[in-house]
Amino acid sequence: MATTGTTPSGETSVASAVEWELRLPGRPTLQIHDNHWRNGERDLRLHRPPVMPEMPSALSNLHERLRSGVASTPGRPELRIMVYLTYVGERDRPRFNKSLTTEDLADRVGLSVLRELTARAGVTLEPAHDRPNLPLVDLDDPQDEKPLQHALFFPVEDDETPVLGFVHFRVVPVLRHIGWLSSDGG
Repeated sequence: MATTGTTPSGETSVASAVEWELRLPGRPTLQIHDNHWRNGERDLRLHRPPVMPEMPSALSNLHERLRSGVASTPGRPELRIMVYLTYVGERDRPRFNKSLTTEDLADRVGLSVLRELTARAGVTLEPAHDRPNLPLVDLDDPQDEKPLQHALFFPVEDDETPVLGFVHFRVVPVLRHIGWLSSDGG
């Protein structure tokens, strides 16, 4: 499916979307678009269908907002998706936190989820930027001293990891907020 829109950098371009479905028993199917823009950019977003099924406003407000860019990093062969965690703010508007300690990240996403993601071939969770004095990201001993921006790095040919990251970092927190998922993911 091709669509015209605005890329993460603000350019008008045409995207081909790879569509993924997120299904929860007894709930409307949510569609995630992995947009591959003609100018080389890529992003993931919760797609707003032409007719929106009934759902809580916090989830409705996430559609077509808070997309996640998929980008390369200078000097690295992998791609990355930033680990910006969604929370629901005033007026049921989803927002995100950019910087968390690794312990806060593990508490909010779930240590088991982060370990499952990083157990995938070639996938790592690391500081998003190469700056001095940033603590290591160690899931065996998550640090709780310095907030930082985390990123999930993955091989270029891996199309599933960014979608899984988007679901866990952007969609699941909203599903928990509205009560469609329990805090333990069930």
